[in-house]
Amino acid sequence: MPRPNINHINPSRSISNAANSNPSSRLSLISRHLVDQQPLNTPYTTERLPNTIDTSLLPKTTSRKMSSQPEHPTLLIPGPIEFDDAVLHSMSHYSESHVGPAFVATFGETLSMLRKLFQTTDPASQPFVISGSGTLGWDLVAANLVEAGDDVLVLSTGYFSDGFADCLGVYGAKVTEIKAPVGQRPQLPEIERALSEKKYKVLTVTHVDTSTGVLSELKKLSELVHRVSPDTLVIVDGVCSVACEEIAFDEWKLDGVVTASQKAIGCPAGLSISMFSGRAIQTLKNRKTPPSSYFGSLKNWLPIMQNYEAKKPSYFATPSPQLVHALHTALTQILTRPVSERFAKHREASDRIKKAVADLGLKQLAANPDDQAHGMTAIYLPENVKGTELLPKLGSRGVVFAGGIHKEVAAKYIRFGHMGVSVLEPERGHVEKALKALEDGLAECGYQKA
Repeated sequence: MPRPNINHINPSRSISNAANSNPSSRLSLISRHLVDQQPLNTPYTTERLPNTIDTSLLPKTTSRKMSSQPEHPTLLIPGPIEFDDAVLHSMSHYSESHVGPAFVATFGETLSMLRKLFQTTDPASQPFVISGSGTLGWDLVAANLVEAGDDVLVLSTGYFSDGFADCLGVYGAKVTEIKAPVGQRPQLPEIERALSEKKYKVLTVTHVDTSTGVLSELKKLSELVHRVSPDTLVIVDGVCSVACEEIAFDEWKLDGVVTASQKAIGCPAGLSISMFSGRAIQTLKNRKTPPSSYFGSLKNWLPIMQNYEAKKPSYFATPSPQLVHALHTALTQILTRPVSERFAKHREASDRIKKAVADLGLKQLAANPDDQAHGMTAIYLPENVKGTELLPKLGSRGVVFAGGIHKEVAAKYIRFGHMGVSVLEPERGHVEKALKALEDGLAECGYQKA
């Protein structure tokens, strides 16, 4: 899909306040702008930020300007990611009441669009959008679906899987972890053995563990759980997978997926986004004790989200209207095309990046292609190269990667995030720029492919 022309946006008349904030008119305007590439008014100018990049090191071939944002290093970490201008402009919406009819309608549309992204049509399932980071999703699961003393099985593929386990323990769960070696995932036979030996209230799996770039397989896992331990809830940490890896919520019989706004969804950080099944909601209602959090109580949030989706004003705690507007725009962009196309484009870009990494003689933490995420790549460094030496060299070339965070191998690898506009709009040149910077940075560090 050709990239919309967004180089003519007037901050005094942003997408968000178009058509007097009538949500349906606004949605139509956004869609027309995205699909038909119609400009939205006079040129938008920004003050140029101080140039901290050594431009002599940048590739000599550059693509046409794709954004009206101030010049900045290309952010290619596993989140936050680069954002589209229209999403950022939605953040400039004027202040409005969070229970006023215009915002309530916008929030309601946002919740309905999340159903399409997660691929659920079950009216018993419920999306939640709550101010907070992706980590809040862990607390929502632990505080609402687990009671003190309940057994929980955590499938661990790295730092964030372990963090989920720690969170569950804080709320009193009895946690059993199946830990895979670095760069691998727990295998179905050992999961089946664990489920056969004990009854678990909840099983959690990190779809993509951002610390290792390991992708967990959900469909066969869910089939296994429903066959061996049908009462166990299947909960997915999808922070680094939603909107770049396929998640068929209904078809795969998932009970919960928690994620965040700033990764493949392509919205600034600050929103905890989740989807829970009717079975999970019933588990919440059947608790013997109250939820062990107040702000994070889904009993408090459930009627609020149901009312918002029904376009009725409701209040428990104040949402962030500006972030919700940005999420609304991001989801509108995502859903202009079938989500299957989005997943396929992320796979294609990932395959190309991983081939280029291999051509440089480098290895990934996730050695098995079936275990490799499509929105990021965790790359082992050559023995004579340190991340603390390489990352600044990439920065001087206008590219930002992330260092390693898995405690067993943190100093031995770097992480390359490739989600959202950076891969869906190849004319931006982000991937080529990053790969060239990586090749040149390694050479400057003294690395030569064997």
